[in-house]
Amino acid sequence: MLGQIRIVLIGTSHPGNIGAAARAIHNMGLSDLALVDPRCDPRDPEAHSRASGADILIETSRVHDDLGEAVSDCTLVVGASARARTLPWPMVTPRQLGERLPHELASSDSRIALVFGREDTGLTNVELQRCHAHVHIPTNPDFASLNLAAAVQVLTYECRLAWMASTTGATTDTVAQSPAPQAPLAIDSDEPLATHEELEHYFDHLERTLTDIGFHDPAKPRQLMARLRRLYQRTRLNRMELNILRGILTATQKCTNHGKHRPN
Repeated sequence: MLGQIRIVLIGTSHPGNIGAAARAIHNMGLSDLALVDPRCDPRDPEAHSRASGADILIETSRVHDDLGEAVSDCTLVVGASARARTLPWPMVTPRQLGERLPHELASSDSRIALVFGREDTGLTNVELQRCHAHVHIPTNPDFASLNLAAAVQVLTYECRLAWMASTTGATTDTVAQSPAPQAPLAIDSDEPLATHEELEHYFDHLERTLTDIGFHDPAKPRQLMARLRRLYQRTRLNRMELNILRGILTATQKCTNHGKHRPN
């Protein structure tokens, strides 16, 4: 299970933070680290120094140009968010996220990405809209800023607790009490879930179709696509469902194009 979880760091500015995050990840038994557009050299000696023996994660980490590329094969993408956003999104606590992992990763084809933003500004709204859900670490509201590696440590710890519970038959309640998992991550299907890349193709197709039929004006978006992203990502579409929806879009485009060329 732990091998199916990817930690994604976006725009990290200090190599020491990459090293410290690698150490936290390795401490908890995870091994998949992806870096998106880092603002420093991930192989800087400071990164290796702060990794304190977790150098293998730095050496094997993959560097990507954008978030979509880093999570293209993932079936669940969860973004770490420290503050409320203009458009509310499904939100879970670290414990709720951990308790969902055995179910989410029951299939060997499933992959989960936990996404962390820049040290100074976190994740952008666009990046958070690429996530199925957001996870918020409850901190002191008067001093809520967490070091990147500390945030990574908290979430990877919950991942390890969930893995230990799944392998021993125990529950994470034996370590700490937690509320029940919430609906945003719930699924009930034997079909494989759609990957992030497949969803992005669908959203592109949807926007083109809505523009073609005059329902969506890209010049005056009014958060339409963001709201539709939230709706569809909350439902956790599987591949068959996604194929049906894309078929509907294709049929809609054919009807629209046929109407445009119909003689008067």
